[in-house]
Order: sequence, then C-alpha cells, then structure tokens
Amino acid sequence: MAFVPVPRSSVADHVFGQLRDAIVSGRYRPDDPLPGERELAAAFAVNRHAVREALRRLQQLGLLRVSQGGATRVLDWRVHAGLDLALSLVQSGDLLPVDTLVRDMLEMRACVGVDAARLCAERADAELRGSVTRDVEAYAALAPDLHAMDKANILLWRHIIDGSGNTAYLLSFNSLVAGAVAVGEVPPERRAAELLDVTGHRRLAEAIADGRGDDAAAQAHALLTAPLTTPATPPGRECRA
Repeated sequence: MAFVPVPRSSVADHVFGQLRDAIVSGRYRPDDPLPGERELAAAFAVNRHAVREALRRLQQLGLLRVSQGGATRVLDWRVHAGLDLALSLVQSGDLLPVDTLVRDMLEMRACVGVDAARLCAERADAELRGSVTRDVEAYAALAPDLHAMDKANILLWRHIIDGSGNTAYLLSFNSLVAGAVAVGEVPPERRAAELLDVTGHRRLAEAIADGRGDDAAAQAHALLTAPLTTPATPPGRECRA
C-alpha cells in the first residue's frame, strides 16, 4: 500500500491519521498484519520514533494489537473502539472517513438528550430547573441568529444533562460537543428546524420545571430529531416563538 510522505511538523499525527483512516475505511481488514516499523518509516519518510508513537496511539484507540516480537495486527474497530476514535486529532481538524458520522452522532445526541430531559424533570432540584427556564429565555432572545442560538443551545443542554444526574450522559455530551469538531462542525442551518423552534424549547423547559418527565422526553425527542428529518433552512427564516 502506498503512503504519502509527510511534513516534518507533527509527523506522528500524520502517520497516525493515515493509518487510522486506512483501518477505518477497510483498506486494512481485521487481523491483517501491518508492515513493520522499519517499512512504515520508509514509506512515510519519517523516523521510527514517529511510527512507534503513531502505533501506540492506534493501540490505545482499539485499532491495533501490538505483540512483542510479533506482528502488529489490525483489530475490528466496530468491536474494540470507543467514542475517542471519533474525537481523534480534533486539534488538527482531521476527519474520519465515515460518511454517516455526522448523522450517527446526531442520532446518539437525540437518544441521550431525550432520556436526560426525562431524568432532569424527575431528579433536578428547583435551582437547576430555574436555570433551564432562564437558559431558554436567553436563548429565545437570540433568534433568529442561528450561530448565536447554537452556542446558547449547548449551555441549555449542559444544564439539562447536569440535571439528569447521570455521569455517563454528561461524559457522552462532552464527547459529542467535542466531536462536532472531529466530524466537521454541523452547520447551524442543518439544525434550523430545531434551533428556531423557540416554542418547543419553552415547552421543554416548562415540562422540566413542572416535573413532567414523559412530556419533557417527548418534547426533547421532537426537537432533537428535527435535524434528522427536516431539510436545512436558509438563514433568515423566522423562528416559531
């Protein structure tokens, strides 16, 4: 397999990215052996230390099994990898070669958000419920600026996730927020139907404030699945207040 020589800056990042993409895209199949360090170093035109560092990171992501004195073999990333795979190389703006990753992360966001909204309505104290209500009103005041609403929406959902009392949901939320960079930030226009639905957000806040878990979950579902079912809306569309 031919690899592209890389610049001298951040060479381990480039080696890591190319090998990771080759594994995730299926160019290397599960249980395939990788070339040895010396061969990879020559193919990438880098030193063996950079190759060793890249292999170590791939092993940490669950993409490789490194045997001392034996062949380095590819693992099935669908079995062994976690969310950190989607977040790899966020700083360099690298993208995973998975065409549906944005959709997939939006679907996961909806699953987590719906149950978190229900739990927030059932578990959150009065102070946090009040924060959600205030967040929604501050959010509504930003309409129809989709980019500003997008940022405010993250704060709103952070409080809802906090109110759920579920640490696993909180960690997943943090990963999904960071993952927006890893997969190529979802344009707010794609989420216009969700973001501009101020009435829906107010209903969500009211359900949480009143402790109506099922209603909060239903409203969260309507909001969070909108980007998956509604075409992108051009900027300037009026919000539903």
